[in-house]
Amino acid sequence: MGHDAVLTSSQIFDADVEDWRQLAGPIRARFRTDEFGQGLAFVNAIGEAVELSNHAPDITLTKTGVTVTVSSHDVGGVTDRDITLARKISTIAAEAGLTADTASLMQAELALDTNSSDRVSDFYAALLGGQPAGVHAGGDLVDPTGQMNTLLWWQRPRDDSQFPLPESAVPQSWHLDVWVSHDEAEGRIAAALAAGGHLVSDTAAPSYWVLEDPDGNRACICAPMVH
Repeated sequence: MGHDAVLTSSQIFDADVEDWRQLAGPIRARFRTDEFGQGLAFVNAIGEAVELSNHAPDITLTKTGVTVTVSSHDVGGVTDRDITLARKISTIAAEAGLTADTASLMQAELALDTNSSDRVSDFYAALLGGQPAGVHAGGDLVDPTGQMNTLLWWQRPRDDSQFPLPESAVPQSWHLDVWVSHDEAEGRIAAALAAGGHLVSDTAAPSYWVLEDPDGNRACICAPMVH
């Protein structure tokens, strides 16, 4: 396989990058830190290691951890060079005594049900300072500055006749998609059900599960499909 060929979720899983998980596209790792200076030193070490590679990750630094996201934007997916970079970053983390926290990894998306995605996408792009792009069938919203971590996309309304809404529910145009790693999905679903949620459908599992809150508002737990 070529160095720049986009890997499938199964190929990423088989690569066995232990600290990393795929969410909605890229692979991501979060390393816990005891204080801000420790995280800053880790970020600087990553910067020195990738300075000459012309393939840098996206990094979020907080006082409790460093989150690193890796993908090949030029081909729109994860490639072998991302796997190589992920392993390099894991080595730097191990040398710094940092531990990966895979259980807390998450990515959220907001989905709008609409029959006119072409008509509304420009409005939301202007509202949020982004630009619509054709990643999903109906497009999605891309923030070129990288500040909007929550993705926005649109889909055609689905037929809910098979799973009618409870009387307490109001018509719903928006729903939340929560991406977690493949090995965290069942635990997140169990927690949501224990908190009063209800499983609407698991027919699309292990790609996604449809849940609803106690008032009937729906959301999805999503995970990359492997094997």
